[in-house]
Amino acid sequence: MTTTLSNSILSVTINHKGAELISLQSLKTKKEYIWEGDPYFWGKHSPVLFPIVGTLKNNSYQYKDKIYFLSRHGFARDFDFNIVSQEKNKVVFSLQNTLETFNIYPFQFELQLIYTLKKTELIVTYKVINNSSETMPFSIGGHPAFALKGKFENYTLQFESGEKLISYGLENDLLSDKTQCIQLKNDQLPLTYSLFEKDALVFKSLQSKQIQILENNNPILNFKFDNFPNLGIWTKLNAPFICLEPWLGYADTINANGNILEKEGVKLLESNSDTAYTFSVEIV
Repeated sequence: MTTTLSNSILSVTINHKGAELISLQSLKTKKEYIWEGDPYFWGKHSPVLFPIVGTLKNNSYQYKDKIYFLSRHGFARDFDFNIVSQEKNKVVFSLQNTLETFNIYPFQFELQLIYTLKKTELIVTYKVINNSSETMPFSIGGHPAFALKGKFENYTLQFESGEKLISYGLENDLLSDKTQCIQLKNDQLPLTYSLFEKDALVFKSLQSKQIQILENNNPILNFKFDNFPNLGIWTKLNAPFICLEPWLGYADTINANGNILEKEGVKLLESNSDTAYTFSVEIV
């Protein structure tokens, strides 16, 4: 099942499974900005990552002397969400804990995905609500894949401010202490597949809170991620898309001790409280 929002400029479609954005289209040009999800390369479009981002060491974590198992990027993307409210330009999806989730993530939670159209911009908000009587550890992230038509090397990422990009390497999907410094020229990163030979680029911190995608030096869209502290950038060899992934948290480090409360990058949300994180896509 899907739901579509539109205004005079944009149309967006969201799949109820995972409350996943599957289409962002200009009504004037009919241009599609979201990757089509061809499973030959990658069968997703823009999944939500919750309650973890990336991979846990041994695919498990410890909480109160008990071991729990969670697969890469968590489970939220695999469940059907319910619509709790809908307006012409806004829809709110909700996922709440069940017995199934409690067996792998022992907390009472609600995860809301809120999609809002505002002129040329799609605003995506992740609201995490802790209904438990105890502090709830979690991470959350976006994984939107943007379609790149034509030659991959025609595209460039324009960072908002002067950056010294430090990317952390992955070893067996875990974060290592090996880093590489990626040099920008005029705050720009030309896209080449060689950048991703060893998987994603993982940034624990950035000064920029906006990245613009350029095609042959012409702006296509602005990607804003104001209150997400971490970022991943990823594609697959010869795939016609680029993922810009705003994260709160990241994969376990190779030296992780497994205690979820001590996990690097994890957020600890107090009992009966909530928090929200937002990114947006503005069509130029």
